[in-house]
Amino acid sequence: DELFAALDRQIRSAGYRSRKGQMVDASLIAAPRQRNSREENAQIKQGDIPESWKDNPAKLRQKDVDARWTKKNGENYYGYKNHIGIDNRYKLIRHFEVTSASVHDSQMFPYLVDEANTSKDVWADSAYRSRHTEAWLKEASYRSHIHTKGRAGKPLSDTQQRVNKKRSTVRVRVEHVFATHKQMAGDVVRTIGYARARVKLGMINIAYNIKRWSTLKQALA
Repeated sequence: DELFAALDRQIRSAGYRSRKGQMVDASLIAAPRQRNSREENAQIKQGDIPESWKDNPAKLRQKDVDARWTKKNGENYYGYKNHIGIDNRYKLIRHFEVTSASVHDSQMFPYLVDEANTSKDVWADSAYRSRHTEAWLKEASYRSHIHTKGRAGKPLSDTQQRVNKKRSTVRVRVEHVFATHKQMAGDVVRTIGYARARVKLGMINIAYNIKRWSTLKQALA
């Protein structure tokens, strides 16, 4: 966090302020799947460590008790999430957070919005849309451009689909960041535990900002 903040201060002092609104999104990061019994997994979800692991420190060191399962588009994923908020003008990461994969994207939303952005426009996909999120944005005087999502028996209207498509032309910029992440380090962590996963993903976010800053300076030159 200190390294990320120090780099961000340098970037902002060089004139690259957070501008023209911001996008929030998250990327699933796979972790090595654990070969645990159902009973062991149940204990882990409750925050307990199986007794047999406690008696075997060597085995315990190889067990990730922080990563979690989640389902997306009908597929199961195990690992963590890298949540980021970027500015629309420079496509630099302004805030980030790392959680287990089971944490819903919307729970991290307030921690990723950059109050220093010169615009009040905020874009995000439909996973972030809820009454709570919309109320929070309105209370903080932000303009919501979060995608509308259809519900069972109530599909999106033609107008809503057109609005979502227009929002996507801006929101897609955050996907470019994750694409660069994948080129730099893939979309998997091979470390064990949340602390190490957060360090690795935090360093990837820092490395991305350094690379992006360099590209911006070269373009300016």
